Amino acid sequence: MNNKLKKFFLIIFLLMIFLFCNIYFLGVYASDEPSVSAGAAILMDNRTNKVLFSKNADERMYPASTTKILTAILAIENGNLNDVVTASHDAVTSIPEGYSIADIQVGEQLTVEQLIEVLLVHSANDAANVLAEYVGGSIDSFVSMMNTKLNELGLDGSHFTNAYGLHEENHYTTATDLAKLMQYCIKNNDFRRYAGMASCAIPATNMHDSRLYTSTNFLVIPESEYYAPYITVGKTGFTSQAGDCLVTVGYNNDLELICVVLGCPTSRDRFNDIKSIYNYGYENFSLKDIVNENDVVTQVEVKNATKDTKQLDVLSSETIPALVNNTEDIENIEPSISLNSEINAPIMQGDRLGTVTYTVNGVEYTTDLIASHDVEALNIPIYLIIVFGIFVILFIIYMIFYHVPKKYRIKRLK
Repeated sequence: MNNKLKKFFLIIFLLMIFLFCNIYFLGVYASDEPSVSAGAAILMDNRTNKVLFSKNADERMYPASTTKILTAILAIENGNLNDVVTASHDAVTSIPEGYSIADIQVGEQLTVEQLIEVLLVHSANDAANVLAEYVGGSIDSFVSMMNTKLNELGLDGSHFTNAYGLHEENHYTTATDLAKLMQYCIKNNDFRRYAGMASCAIPATNMHDSRLYTSTNFLVIPESEYYAPYITVGKTGFTSQAGDCLVTVGYNNDLELICVVLGCPTSRDRFNDIKSIYNYGYENFSLKDIVNENDVVTQVEVKNATKDTKQLDVLSSETIPALVNNTEDIENIEPSISLNSEINAPIMQGDRLGTVTYTVNGVEYTTDLIASHDVEALNIPIYLIIVFGIFVILFIIYMIFYHVPKKYRIKRLK
């Protein structure tokens, strides 16, 4: 073999090693997780609270108008949607220039429902102040209510100083806290409806002609280039200090996810980041049934049961869907079974016999265990009763002849 041929094979060999190493390290370090521009972000499953994606999720950030999520839920919970509210001078004239308003006039009368709609759809800061005065009696009292609610929900990474997101150093939150706050809010169907509207209309009032507003959340507007049909709820926010922010809820394939992005460079970035994170979530995670209703989980032998019924199948009382990575095999998940301390006949079909727990990715899923059929108690056979009766008679005779004093015994005939 000449030197040129040796060099050729050596080069081929080195190229193969180089390609192998690149493929190996790409496989090790490649990640499907999205690359986002947001300063902080989180994707959380609403059912299990499991975090599917995060970036600086517990870092202190400014919420801007995502603050209005809390303002809206407090108004819904503490007000009457049909109440008519008169806008005060302080409520509508104290909004700094450049902040979004609905052009509410001093002395204008609107219903609580109209104010909540324009608050969440148009992000109207004047509506936030009017609601704050209505619910709290004053804006300061309302802010106190806001922080009380944050404490009740365990959102200790947040503190608010105003009702609409005016930038102040002591007005802050985290992506995690906003996700948990949204999770709480969407338990309320009225909130879901208002925060998912693509537009809202306010009819003519005592001081203004009718008005129509389009949502600042372009993800829910079908005509928008950012439209995402799986987005059901959302609230935007922006200040120069906070950047572009967005808190959303998405529903697809029976999976409801909550996504938050904070501190995005531009409005376009926040919408693209949200869609990128949701795509990651829905492509990589899904709900899979780890056990079905009436599946046999275990079997027991009931000791005091009849021969025909003593072998008892113990069933799952319901189907349990678990959040899993699509690459995971759930077939071999071992259940943790906890049966009642005493399982005795009689037992009726469907009686609760204990619980079963499946742990998937650190999340526990528990359901009741029930009986598959009736179990009859064992009846004592008649011959046992006869034997017991004979035993009792013999015992009495024994006591009479051996333990009764001699003078009372019957004399034996000679």
